[in-house]
Amino acid sequence: MSIEEVQEEIVSEFEILGEDRESTIFYIMELGENLKEFPESQRKDENIIKGCQSKVWLTAEESDGKVHYLADSNTDITKGLISLLIRVLNLRTPEEIIHAELNFIDRIGMGNIIGSQRSNGLASMIKQMKLYAIAFQTKLNT
Repeated sequence: MSIEEVQEEIVSEFEILGEDRESTIFYIMELGENLKEFPESQRKDENIIKGCQSKVWLTAEESDGKVHYLADSNTDITKGLISLLIRVLNLRTPEEIIHAELNFIDRIGMGNIIGSQRSNGLASMIKQMKLYAIAFQTKLNT
């Protein structure tokens, strides 16, 4: 599926929940349970995303021209948020990630659900994921 198709799928899932904020938050936390196991050895300061209220660890590797992300957080809701980003951006080319317009965030009303502090953290997560993609793109072009 393309990035746009994955975003459409996410929007459809959240539309089912309607305006029920409690169910939406619970669903986001459930999504975090789907993250792959994050290696204990990678829980170090250099893998923490700056600008997040919670601790969020993120690593990325490039293989066969695709970026593979691993992440974890110390809070369930933040873990769910990073899992949504991974669902959209994982195993894409650096170019796809760099140019991805993540419109699902606004379309599902995420800002109203999580508040301004977590919205800033979400923006930091996106920024870090794109920075990894830029680094891999540069490496692939040299």
